[in-house]
Amino acid sequence: MAIEVITREDLNEFRSLLLSDLNAMFNSKQPQPKQWLKSNEVRKLLNISSGTLQNLRVNGTITYTKIGGILYYSNSDLQKLLESNKVEATPNLFNPKWLVR
Repeated sequence: MAIEVITREDLNEFRSLLLSDLNAMFNSKQPQPKQWLKSNEVRKLLNISSGTLQNLRVNGTITYTKIGGILYYSNSDLQKLLESNKVEATPNLFNPKWLVR
């Protein structure tokens, strides 16, 4: 049985390869957004109060799932809601505020 000696250079090369592999692995992954959000996360995301969130639920603007007293909101449904209510900006070169005499 032959004995193989590991040198300091071997360890340094292994460390370099390991670090480069770890960096590639961590840099390639994009963080996945959460699929389901709780009420407090939705309120922070939309910057609304709990009463406003309740009104959105009651009037059917926002969909939700209730499990054991906890309300969950689909992240994809919230994104669709935001996109469907998007108002495109139209530049106005003749803004009355600029025409102050």
